[in-house]
Amino acid sequence: MLTIAHLSDIHLGQVHRRDGGKRARRRAEQVMAYLNALPGPLDAVLATGDLADHGLAEEYRQVAEVLASPHPVLTCPGNHDRREPYRQVLLGEQPSTDPVNRLHRLPGADVLMLDSSIPEQHDGLLDDPTIDWLDARLADGRQELPALVAFHHPPVELHIPSVDGIRQFGEDRLARVLHRHPRVAALLCGHSHTPAATTFAGRPVLVAPGVVSTVTLPCEGGRGISFDHPPMLAFHVLGDDARLTTHYRVVPE
Repeated sequence: MLTIAHLSDIHLGQVHRRDGGKRARRRAEQVMAYLNALPGPLDAVLATGDLADHGLAEEYRQVAEVLASPHPVLTCPGNHDRREPYRQVLLGEQPSTDPVNRLHRLPGADVLMLDSSIPEQHDGLLDDPTIDWLDARLADGRQELPALVAFHHPPVELHIPSVDGIRQFGEDRLARVLHRHPRVAALLCGHSHTPAATTFAGRPVLVAPGVVSTVTLPCEGGRGISFDHPPMLAFHVLGDDARLTTHYRVVPE
């Protein structure tokens, strides 16, 4: 059995009511303190993008501090992230505008973290090199094990107007790759600032809540975004039968 904590959209550096970014950091620290104090085993922590609010090097230094954990921490960029400082500060690599794609071989599963960001845009796309990389990595190595594919932008509408217009597009190419690789158990993403579950290409799509804020449905009224909801995260449990079960948690103060 594999257990993964999944959080998203911490937006470190986001200034709320002129607080100098303290609120965003406090909420992210609250979530990580909860995870780091868990009494039971946790195989990894996934953070699916929008780690920084402005893509600044100083924000990524905060990200490195806040996401420090005894558990492996796997990340991918979102539309608020910038690839050059992300690589340089978080990964210790030379700055580059190439997509940040990583394969992590965990005990019992492969986790592929993809870069769905488009520089200077808010919508998402898995570009051709990323699609080719995903196809090759899924075909390589541990075919007997399930795989989880993670990125920032959901590839389907979630019926939230403010989010659906900036979701991941060009998704038909992703669907073709998934049809070639039945070992993909689920797709994991963020971006929408709301816990959600749907399907795409016959696979579950599991959306992590936003740590910094919550986007609400039209039926809930209001401004469409709430800073009053507490931070949340998801736990994904992959059983020995390769079936994924997801539990959403409000993180206590």
